[in-house]
Amino acid sequence: MNDQNKSSNKGNDPSQWVDLHGSYLYHYALSRLRNPDLAENAVQETFLAGLESRPSFAGKSSERTWLIGILKHKIVDHYRKNKREISASEINDDQEALDSFFEENDKPKKFPSGWIPDARELAGQNEFWLVLDECLKKLPQHTADAFTLREIDEMDTESICKLLGISSTNLWVMLHRARLQLRACLEKNWFENK
Repeated sequence: MNDQNKSSNKGNDPSQWVDLHGSYLYHYALSRLRNPDLAENAVQETFLAGLESRPSFAGKSSERTWLIGILKHKIVDHYRKNKREISASEINDDQEALDSFFEENDKPKKFPSGWIPDARELAGQNEFWLVLDECLKKLPQHTADAFTLREIDEMDTESICKLLGISSTNLWVMLHRARLQLRACLEKNWFENK
């Protein structure tokens, strides 16, 4: 067997999954669930589901892509199980953050600084993703979930609304607030430092 076949078969051995994919899957889950214990459980459930469905893996994608697909389903299952109404305190926290951007007459307190980031350039910068993750942690959980599902996971509006148990109007308000807060946080913690 040549070296190329050995390396391609290495990924097919479930005993190698933790070494080959564990860290990547954990960071993927942590960036969406924002809780180390939940992320660890989701990865473990992913590996278990992968073992159970391994005979049906057709090899049309890489093993990591296949495992990420399973993990995405585990994360969606978590959202479904924990779907809840937004509490009044979350709405108040969200409103206070939004109010920090505007005067009482709805005029902006401060205009955003002039930056037009190159998305491809930012996507390749690990430091940017760390800052974005920290900024996401400052958002109310429900708002961060909505933003992550829409903008990072590229899920459609109908699916997000169904998953989170919210209306499309509520989703768009949450996304607007998330974008405002994330922009302010990124300006302060990323763009002003560059």
